[in-house]
Amino acid sequence: MLATRLMPCLLMSNGALVKTVRFKNPTYVGDPVNAVRIFNQKEVDELVLLDIEATTHNRGIDYETLEKIVSECFMPICYGGGVNTLEDMRRLFSLGMEKISLGAAAFENPDLVRQASAEFGNQAIVVTLDVKKGIFGGYSVLTHQGKKDTRVHPVEAARKMEKLGAGEILLNSIDQDGTWSGFDMKLLREVTKAVHLPVIASGGAGSLQDVRLAVSEGGASAVAIGSMAVFQGKDLGVLIKFPSRKDQEAVFA
Repeated sequence: MLATRLMPCLLMSNGALVKTVRFKNPTYVGDPVNAVRIFNQKEVDELVLLDIEATTHNRGIDYETLEKIVSECFMPICYGGGVNTLEDMRRLFSLGMEKISLGAAAFENPDLVRQASAEFGNQAIVVTLDVKKGIFGGYSVLTHQGKKDTRVHPVEAARKMEKLGAGEILLNSIDQDGTWSGFDMKLLREVTKAVHLPVIASGGAGSLQDVRLAVSEGGASAVAIGSMAVFQGKDLGVLIKFPSRKDQEAVFA
């Protein structure tokens, strides 16, 4: 495994694989099980899987689909979506998940982060910060697929989650999501400088140069790519793909 991790970030809705742009207009891109099989062949080291409907529509965790995915997946999975209790987490870990990402639940019940890290170890607990820039340029963390504003600045949120025991931050720019236009470097730098936790940059990757900058200039410990992993290119058709190990080594050299 490379020292700097690059991973696909897959979005799931009603058991299907989708991709959004700025958290809106989910486009169907295939079956998650088939995608996982392709990523197995490409020797992907790690996978982020987020169910974007589970919390927003209070549908709960789709264990049936997750079981199918885990049974085919040869790589560690970080799963997020609809996780509200320790019992949810116990069941997900027993299913075979390596890490669990908490989003809305980390803000509605912050003690869950502390309890989860105490029971499962902080290396298994990720907190996702979905961040949007306001009209005056300030940042705020949103939950429920960007529909609820916590009115908490991402730096404040990241520091709080670190104190509660989170082991990693998944930092996602809503404004950059699905745009292929690069990461919000200002946001990334602010958060990575504020905490000692590994930060996964997400939202906006359109090239390996974007990935390189997220690490070299943004301070990210890892990078998650969405559109780059499911489309041939911007405004082009669906193609499940991933940079080769050689290309990754060149990026992170």
